[in-house]
Amino acid sequence: MIESMPGQLQPMPTDWQRALAVVAHPDDLEYGCAAAVAAWTDAGREVSYLLATRGEAGIDTIAPTECGPLREREQRASAAVVGVSAVEFLDHRDGMIEYGLPLRRDIAAAMRRYRPELVITLNHHTTWSAGAWNTPDHVAVAHAALDAAADAGNRWIFPELTEAGLQPWNGVRWVAVANSPNPTHAVHADHGLERAVLSLLEHRTYLEALTDEDPESYARRFLTESTSALSPRFGGAPAVVFELFSR
Repeated sequence: MIESMPGQLQPMPTDWQRALAVVAHPDDLEYGCAAAVAAWTDAGREVSYLLATRGEAGIDTIAPTECGPLREREQRASAAVVGVSAVEFLDHRDGMIEYGLPLRRDIAAAMRRYRPELVITLNHHTTWSAGAWNTPDHVAVAHAALDAAADAGNRWIFPELTEAGLQPWNGVRWVAVANSPNPTHAVHADHGLERAVLSLLEHRTYLEALTDEDPESYARRFLTESTSALSPRFGGAPAVVFELFSR
């Protein structure tokens, strides 16, 4: 899913304490960067999750009214494996997320609540790599997260948030885009990889619908391959890679 590019990847910044991960669906973070999250929480940093949807349209054989609560439970269990206890859902419609002011407002409000220094999101580019199209949900949420990092600190954008008691937060220093085809930075994945596998496995219902392969074999193979793809650009070590934007 990651297109190899020349040049060495730089280590991600470590001089921060709070991060907010903003993605579209349950399992997005487990496919993207759970090994990095495990490393960060083990180091005493605080990571919170914000999901635009409950993934209710993600399993063809399960109706959305049943699927949404099920996937929420799996996401909370998955987050706990890597040391994340704060998991919030915005209840935008799965598969129908629209980039625009309501989405930017919701994400900016969350940034004012959680006050992160680092924001993490998923690939905002229209492709993953050559020939692999991204989904509109991922693109919309990631673009909104990048924009909301500025919105959160501007008292004159969404003044209703200030009126509701959410004071501006201009402390976001970086936005890190996981699974970008244009990575610039990385986190060592070796120590967090096993917990990342276990975290992805908590989405068992989704995995069983996705593939006929044994879920554990699938999760281990996928994450081993994805974290090894760009290891030559990070000293030969397994790596979770990000495209990092400074603010």
